[in-house]
Amino acid sequence: MSCSWVKSLLVSLSQRKPLEPEGETSTFNRCLTTLDLVALGVGSTLGAGVYVLSGEVARDTAGPSIILSFFIAAMASIFAGLCYAEFGSRVPKTGSAYLYSYVTVGELLAFITGWNLLLSYVIGTSSVALAWSGTFDDLIGGVISKFFEENAAMGLTGLARYPDVFAAVLVMLLSGVLAFGVKESTTINKIFTVINILVLVFVAISGFIKGDISNWQISKESLINATAENKNLSSTVNVTSIYGEGGFFPYGISGTVAGAATCFYAFVGFDCIATTGEEVKNPQKSLPLGIVASLLICFLAYFAVSAALTLMMPYYLLSEKSPLPVAFDYIGWGPAKYVVAVGSLCALSTSLLGSMFPMPRVLFAMARDGLLFKPLTKVTSKGSPAIATISSGTVAAIMALLFDLEALVEMMSIGTLFAYTLVAVCILILRYQGDASEETDLQVTESNSKFNLLKPPPTANSTTSRRVTILTIISVACLVALCVTLTQALDALSRMEAWSLVLVCVLIFIVLLNTFLIWRHPQNSTKATFMVPLLPALPIVSTFINVYLMVQLGAETWMRYAIWMAVGLLIYFAYGVSHSVQRQRLRTQQTNIETPSEKMDKDFLKEERF
Repeated sequence: MSCSWVKSLLVSLSQRKPLEPEGETSTFNRCLTTLDLVALGVGSTLGAGVYVLSGEVARDTAGPSIILSFFIAAMASIFAGLCYAEFGSRVPKTGSAYLYSYVTVGELLAFITGWNLLLSYVIGTSSVALAWSGTFDDLIGGVISKFFEENAAMGLTGLARYPDVFAAVLVMLLSGVLAFGVKESTTINKIFTVINILVLVFVAISGFIKGDISNWQISKESLINATAENKNLSSTVNVTSIYGEGGFFPYGISGTVAGAATCFYAFVGFDCIATTGEEVKNPQKSLPLGIVASLLICFLAYFAVSAALTLMMPYYLLSEKSPLPVAFDYIGWGPAKYVVAVGSLCALSTSLLGSMFPMPRVLFAMARDGLLFKPLTKVTSKGSPAIATISSGTVAAIMALLFDLEALVEMMSIGTLFAYTLVAVCILILRYQGDASEETDLQVTESNSKFNLLKPPPTANSTTSRRVTILTIISVACLVALCVTLTQALDALSRMEAWSLVLVCVLIFIVLLNTFLIWRHPQNSTKATFMVPLLPALPIVSTFINVYLMVQLGAETWMRYAIWMAVGLLIYFAYGVSHSVQRQRLRTQQTNIETPSEKMDKDFLKEERF
């Protein structure tokens, strides 16, 4: 009895949701256009980072070559974006990466993905709300912070210096707007996004008008003089530049690549588009177009702003916290900082909306599947998941009110990068799934031949699909090992120690070999309006980038993440497993469907007993 229960549990954990589940109907209104999705993606991705990140990376990491850093980061983000775009055209439903993993790899991994997404959205919402509050407070002279520090200071470890009531109220107000209706909230988002883009266009034009190309060609002598001045030295003898070697690549190619790793996070946010599958008028066309177009617009904005900044003033003089106002003061356009402040608040507003918008939709999708609590599926007459919106907004508001989120922000990265990784892996599995209509005994026999890896059958079947899945799992395991080695054994690699070189070469060889073997297998014949190119290389490269960035995170971050996952798995095994709609659906089918062979076996047993 216990063995059969364990087997039933394991089967239910790996069960996949069909693309069109029986009895599941959408309760959302299809009212969003492609323009709405582009504005949502741009608003969510092009946040306040564009006003801060360019100065920080250019000054300390990449110099003028930051424009190439953004290009590399944009290409890496496009890899993940293309995977989302294909899934959006194939599975136009609410749920984003949670749903994509549910229909591809099974329920348990789907829950883990959804729980990760909720983590990143909740912390993202709270941190952006705090940034909005802080920016507004700076504009009015710090009145809010002074009042609460004097009258409601909190001195406990892990809590904020004072309760940020302004940030909490902001989150709850926006939750109310989102709960009221999706069309109204996207209209507000479009207005703020247009203002933000107009401000960035102003910044770019100003930079190209007042810029000086010599700021991309600074000599090493100038940097040594600047270093001596920074250290209050009277002589430049034996002084080493702290600002690199000069020129377009002052910190070398390695600095440009390191800057790209930081800039990658500037493109996080486009995945909120994928949660709108049931609210878009033409999802098969609009979802892929919205994702790709928003990433392209964001890249052009980051590229233009970083180029303008490094042309307006020498990169080593840029301010890390407020580079644009300092740059405008440098060229004599001081009043322009007020325009920048308006753009920054608009960017924070759209970023806040972008992080709050997908959160209740993932909650709704998980609750509809029975993995989270049923009341979260309640929808208003305008098609907005009101209970899920208010619930998630309340949690985010409490975190913004009480907690010091600086230590938790890195946990956002784990949730997002894990989702990106799983979507890339799922695309590989999905594209090589067997075509049931083409499955024949002859194909199964051919696929089991001796040289099937090098000479697979012409069409995909269950056997080829299973082999591709195994090869994919091996490749992901090797990529994880490779990323850990490149991070932890960096000193050994720099010293060219034999063991480290051999280990890296073996892991790379296995990944390349598996990629070739996967490429040799036939793909599923089902076509979509958008399909990822360069399969299987592109998803594998995307997986490598995501895993490498995850490995860079600190041990404390992983410990906090482990606690979050423990809470999630407790909810899943205590509630989700027993309330899973898909598990109940399969039980009903097994009870109601009895094949002719099973009926004959039962009749035979009855006769024997008689």
